[in-house]
Amino acid sequence: MPPVTRVWHAACLMEGKADEGLHTLRITFQNSAEAVGMKLEGRVAGPWADELNRAWLEAAPQCAQKKLIIDLHNVTYADAAGKRALREIYEQTHAEFVSNTPWTQFLVEEVTAQKAKETQEGE
Repeated sequence: MPPVTRVWHAACLMEGKADEGLHTLRITFQNSAEAVGMKLEGRVAGPWADELNRAWLEAAPQCAQKKLIIDLHNVTYADAAGKRALREIYEQTHAEFVSNTPWTQFLVEEVTAQKAKETQEGE
């Protein structure tokens, strides 16, 4: 699978009213022999969370036998729907998250902690 980029543009971007793409989500998939990288840039919120779900459903069959690495370096915000979308991907794949800021590390902990909590409660 060659690299695929998915970008969702808000109407305000098309009119040139948003500041430098702060209100978009870019999703890039990079495939190698061992792993699939999914790089997220921007906001994982509202309609962008739905776009993440849609892009993941499209890419998931091609990622089934490979390790998934989700790069959150350039994520600026995630709402409840965005966290839920990330959590669902994590639950399906046990993806490795890559983060570089205290906020993105906290996001990773929130996304992965729910699964850990459910596992502990079920024991």
